[in-house]
Amino acid sequence: MIDKRKALGRGLDSLLPGKAPVSSGIASSAPARGLHEVAVELIDPNPYQTRRRINEDALKELADSIRASGVVQPIMLRPGANGRFQLVAGERRWLASKRAGKLTVPAVVKQISNEQAMEITIVENLQREDLNPIEQARAFERLSREFSLTQEQIATRTGKDRASIANFIRLLKLPAAVQDALENGALTFGHGKVLGGLTGFPEQLQKAVERVISKSLSVRQTEAMVSELLNPEAARRRAKAALDPNVREAQRTLEQRLGVKVEIMDRKGKGKIILKYGSLEDFDRIVAALAAK
Repeated sequence: MIDKRKALGRGLDSLLPGKAPVSSGIASSAPARGLHEVAVELIDPNPYQTRRRINEDALKELADSIRASGVVQPIMLRPGANGRFQLVAGERRWLASKRAGKLTVPAVVKQISNEQAMEITIVENLQREDLNPIEQARAFERLSREFSLTQEQIATRTGKDRASIANFIRLLKLPAAVQDALENGALTFGHGKVLGGLTGFPEQLQKAVERVISKSLSVRQTEAMVSELLNPEAARRRAKAALDPNVREAQRTLEQRLGVKVEIMDRKGKGKIILKYGSLEDFDRIVAALAAK
C-alpha cells in the first residue's frame, strides 16, 4: 500500500507543465499569481470526470464543514472560453461550496491540456480510492481511446501495474447487468475479473452472477464455480477422486446392479445420488429396481 501511495504520490503537480498560473485577465477578481478567488458560478464541470456517484451524506458533511471553516484545500481549474473556467480537480469541494452558499472558492488556475486534465482527474480519484471498478475501467479505456496511450503508459501515469489496467478494461466486455452490479458494490473487482471467463457463455454467466450475489460467494469460491462451469468433466473427476472410499464403493455397487452410470455427491454425510440413463430401457430398469420390494 505504501508503494502504491508513493506511485500515486507523484502528485498532481507532476502531471502539470511548468507554467505559471494564468494572468488576472481571465477573471477580474483573480490575482496575478498564486491562489485565485473564483466565483463558483463561473466554473463549469469537468468533462473528464470519471466518478458518476457522489455520496450525498458525505457531500452534506463537507458543505457544513466549508460553511463553518471555509475551503481548506483549493480546487484546480483551467481557463475556459468567455472568462469562464473548467474544473480539473476538486469537484466535491466545488459542489459543497455552492451548497454552503459560498460565492467564491479558492482555486489554482493553470494552462493544461485535455490529456493532462483527464490524467489529473483519474489520479485524484484513485488517491482517494473514490472510483468503483467500472468507473476505473471506463477511465482507463478513455485514456487509451482518446489519447492513444498504451496500457503500459497508463500504468506508469496512474501508479497501477499494467496487468491491472488490462483487467479493468476487460470488465467493459461484461454485460450491462453485470457492470451495474460492479458499480453498485454487489460484486467486487475480483469477482468481475473471474466472471469475465464466462463472457462467451451468457446464460451460464447470468446464473453464476445470481449465485455469487445470493450466496455471497468469495472470489475464491467464484473461481471454483467458474472453473467447474468451464470444465464440468474435470470437476466431476476431482469430486470423484475426493470421495470417501466407502462412498466410492457404494457408487460402484449401484452401477453394477443398475447397469447405468451413477454419481454420488457426498459432503459430510449429506448430498445426492445421480442416476444417468441413455435409453428408455435403462430408465424402465432403474424404476423397476427402485420399486422392487
